[in-house]
Amino acid sequence: MTRSEKSQAIEAILETLDGNNVFYLADTSGMSAEKTTKLRRVCFEKGIKLNVVKNTLLRQAMERSEKDFSPLFESLKGTTALMVAETGNVPGKLLKQLGKEMGKPTLKAAYIDAATFVGEEHLEALASLKSREELLGDVIGLLQSPAKNVIGALQGGGGQKIAGLVKALQERAA
Repeated sequence: MTRSEKSQAIEAILETLDGNNVFYLADTSGMSAEKTTKLRRVCFEKGIKLNVVKNTLLRQAMERSEKDFSPLFESLKGTTALMVAETGNVPGKLLKQLGKEMGKPTLKAAYIDAATFVGEEHLEALASLKSREELLGDVIGLLQSPAKNVIGALQGGGGQKIAGLVKALQERAA
């Protein structure tokens, strides 16, 4: 690889890192061609971009970035696959599923919205993260719940509850 090719590769990796808030580093060493093909196919189906990268080029791209990737440097050993996704939990779920089925790939590290996770022990937590859409749905559900309860309580016995509430308020004011 010539110096200009290396420079272009570093710039491409840097663009990927700076343009995305979610990426995982996975260890794919020792995977057969069949398992690697399956990994690539499943990643494509889940909307994950998968690239096997040279550790030295990835580290140089990380060092050039304005983001702080220094906690991830220790995980840049062996074969490294860069998995880029829109949602923080999708690669985690995939690594967990394939790890049970095939034993590989394993999690080296993850970067999600400026938070870094180094080591396989974080895989369970990463796989159970909720996506932005799931969190918004939970918040909307929580906000709607009290309003539904109040409306249901007020509607539930005809107008008797409203009349009783008005009477109680009048008695307190007096």
